[in-house]
Amino acid sequence: MSKLTVIKIIHTLIWVFFNIVLIYLYYAVIFTNKIDVYVWIGLGLFVLEGLILLIYDKQCPLTILARRYSDSQQHNFDIYLPNWLAKHNKLIYTSLLVIVILVLLFRLF
Repeated sequence: MSKLTVIKIIHTLIWVFFNIVLIYLYYAVIFTNKIDVYVWIGLGLFVLEGLILLIYDKQCPLTILARRYSDSQQHNFDIYLPNWLAKHNKLIYTSLLVIVILVLLFRLF
């Protein structure tokens, strides 16, 4: 198995994990109004991810690492996602997270 393949698998698994976290946040905050410790842990994970992206100039460290093994210009060269989703991933998920945060703020205040 190539190093790029290993990076793509890890990157995809992390992406799936954050989707599960986001689904839980939607379930807890929007659908059931169950603001518990897991909501705060989930938001903390997204804050940590955001800090990592800021430190690495808006790039995932795995993308930077994968660049060593590929000169592809495709947006999905480092992850097993459709190219259109990899291209718009940050915008889509940031928008979804903002919705959760806004509803959470509304429910808290």
